[in-house]
Amino acid sequence: MKNRLKVLRAERDLTQAQLADLLRVSRQTVNAIEKGKFDPSLPLAFKAAKLFGLTIEDVFEDEA
Repeated sequence: MKNRLKVLRAERDLTQAQLADLLRVSRQTVNAIEKGKFDPSLPLAFKAAKLFGLTIEDVFEDEA
């Protein structure tokens, strides 16, 4: 799954660790999502989208 997490995080001057704290996950999880190695759960995707004030579709995109 493609995502804009890294860009959105950078635009807000957040580190992976800071974003991880806000989402209540590990920094490694944020890193894996940003690199496309891990797809977030639906609740985590909703939480990330809400944090950035966007819809899930604005943050995450299916690669199909």
